Amino acid sequence: MLALLTNLSGKADFQDSLQSVQDTVAVASDSTGTVAGAGEEMGRAVDLLASGDIYSFSQQMKVIFINFVDNVLPEFITAFLVFVLLYGVYRVVRALLARVLKASRHVDAGLESLLLKSASIVAWAFISVMVLAQFGIDVSALLAGLSIVGLALGFAAKDSLENFISGVTIMIDRPFRVGDQVVVQDTYGTVQDITLRSTRLRTLNNEVMVMPNVLMINQKLVNHTLMGLLRIEVPFSIAYKESTDAARSVVLELLNADSRIAADFPVEVVVVELGSSSVDMVLRFHVRNSAIEVPIKAEYTEKIFKALKAAKIEIPFPHLQLFIDEAKGLSPNAGQSGATPPAPDWKPLK
Repeated sequence: MLALLTNLSGKADFQDSLQSVQDTVAVASDSTGTVAGAGEEMGRAVDLLASGDIYSFSQQMKVIFINFVDNVLPEFITAFLVFVLLYGVYRVVRALLARVLKASRHVDAGLESLLLKSASIVAWAFISVMVLAQFGIDVSALLAGLSIVGLALGFAAKDSLENFISGVTIMIDRPFRVGDQVVVQDTYGTVQDITLRSTRLRTLNNEVMVMPNVLMINQKLVNHTLMGLLRIEVPFSIAYKESTDAARSVVLELLNADSRIAADFPVEVVVVELGSSSVDMVLRFHVRNSAIEVPIKAEYTEKIFKALKAAKIEIPFPHLQLFIDEAKGLSPNAGQSGATPPAPDWKPLK
């Protein structure tokens, strides 16, 4: 009989304990039911463990586990499914957008890169907001806070924002594109990439010069590619005693059968200046590929030098000739004794 009563008493205690846990879970679910509430319950469990109350700690952990299974876990599952769905849609839309931009004739590589990066930023911001909304977070308050933070960051990062706007202006105005040969700050280079903040140029030394976008639109920039046709000028000089017609004939023969030169534009050799010690001339021709501007100019500079030298046409170096008229002081008898020096040739001032 005593054993039966003891057994019944143990079952009653177990039922009371179970009912107590269920009541506690119900209260926790009503009061929390979110990730933030689960965090508060975990904080209580840590306090109980620190106080040494192992029994209450175990009861609190049961509450946390049941609350997690009933409330938090479904939120995680829902958020994960929303993320997977939105991410899949993002990948499909981005692939379609990239294909459309690549097929468009009005969108170059730089604008394509900028639009894809901007679309990715907007998409990830939208995905993050939708995932956070599944945890019961007030998205409107979050967006309001982010707008204030964004305003503060905008003032702090004024230069970056200015470069971003300049990058958008470059994409709309299109003063240059990826692959163009340009001269900026007396540096010749090829445009390799246009980002949200800067433009990258590859110089002739195979170096990469990173220029902020604001400088690319606020200073003088010469685009050698935009017109699709480029005139090359190769300067050279001959001596005054030489014939300009002979030099012109020698130089023009060098350009015969050169397929790189645009045949529908005239090739000319003209005199541009009468220098102090030379007649300065220039060879002019057009090319359609601006990428060969530097090597073809160097090539014809050397060809002209060799051709003029082979034709016995003098290429002068800077020099000065001095002619003295009636230099009687330099005559052989000027230094002999008894010689009468010449009378000075002067007139009184009026």
